[in-house]
Amino acid sequence: MESNMIFQDYESEVQSYSRSFPVVFTTAKDCTLTDESGKEYIDFLAGAGSLNYGHNNDTLKNALIDYIQQDGVSHGLDMHTRAKAEFLETFRDLILKPRNLDHKVMFTGPTGANSVEAALKLARKVTGRHNVVSFTNGFHGCTLGALAATGNCHHRNGAGQALSGVTRMPYDGYLGENFDTLELFRKMLSDNSSGMDIPAAVIVEIVQGEGGLNTASGEWLQQLSLLCKEHGILFIADDIQAGCGRTGTFFSFDPFDIKPDIITLSKSLSGYGLPFAITLLNRQLDIWKPGEHNGTFRGNNHAFVTATRALKTYWADEKFASHIHARSEQLKHRLNQICDSHPQLYRKGRGLMQGICCPFGEMADEITSACFKHQLIIETSGPEGEVVKCFPPLTISEQQLDEGLNIIERAFADYFEMIEPLKKAS
Repeated sequence: MESNMIFQDYESEVQSYSRSFPVVFTTAKDCTLTDESGKEYIDFLAGAGSLNYGHNNDTLKNALIDYIQQDGVSHGLDMHTRAKAEFLETFRDLILKPRNLDHKVMFTGPTGANSVEAALKLARKVTGRHNVVSFTNGFHGCTLGALAATGNCHHRNGAGQALSGVTRMPYDGYLGENFDTLELFRKMLSDNSSGMDIPAAVIVEIVQGEGGLNTASGEWLQQLSLLCKEHGILFIADDIQAGCGRTGTFFSFDPFDIKPDIITLSKSLSGYGLPFAITLLNRQLDIWKPGEHNGTFRGNNHAFVTATRALKTYWADEKFASHIHARSEQLKHRLNQICDSHPQLYRKGRGLMQGICCPFGEMADEITSACFKHQLIIETSGPEGEVVKCFPPLTISEQQLDEGLNIIERAFADYFEMIEPLKKAS
């Protein structure tokens, strides 16, 4: 069709998600996407985590429409607007104060990578040190500073230049469940001949979304936080993908009684898929000079409006967190059932970012391709793309989550049924 040809002829080869889902989508609502032929798909990708409240959420949409019809400011650089004030007031009252977080809000450029860039720049500025520690399988963005902290070689190879200023350390469990990776970090910090420059900061994902749904334990995170304090290293929590409720609490680190010095947020912060990112910094760290880090689109007032409404609708009490917990348990139970039926598989992740780890990436690709044929949009993650990653909107119903999981279960059953005769023949 003509609409397909325009992408082939004019869109850069860098496109990726469209290769997995080669149709043209026209409408989207809640947990469903519809293509131009009228076929409906259950969405287990949710804009890579930018649509935690679903597509075209009515509550958020109506707030935005009302604001636009009243000629509310749409673009304001970093000027003061009523929409920004209401967001800050709501974020303070519902998110920061209940957690006793004394952080200031920095409005960065509208992407998660820009939030990370700001965090890294600030840590280096505050400490006067250049080195940053990041962790194996971490993903922090594709701009050069964030990419230096990213582990995946596929993304790193796109840089076209050397990526420096970062020391990589093993994430929790990277060297096996009986190896305390922080002992290695602690030893290198205390040894003058380890070759590690004392870092300005560590940057860590509490759950590694793109890295394969690896989860750090509460004990490991607490010990990492203490180690940072001991050596005057700033602790940066990258909550861009795992935050905004994805693991069941607003911040993914909430259950572990830690207070990062700097927190990066984006993706579902606007609640409506609108570009919006912030960097939260302990107020003692706010040594920026005016305009030292800026960006034209750090004043997306439409995103302020939908973010404020999302916070008031979903985070004013515990009801939404209870809903996420129920759906997370449902997801965990069904994924465990699939893995119990096929011993080669195992479950990974937390909350509504869980998945099934396959023995190799090609298998995971076949599963997600089969799911798409049965009208489920789902992607893979991990260093070899070996994890089938369930990432539905947090608002998904029990019934629709089951429908999507039925498709996944069928895809795995069909795959193993297909390869069994091949095994016997060989």
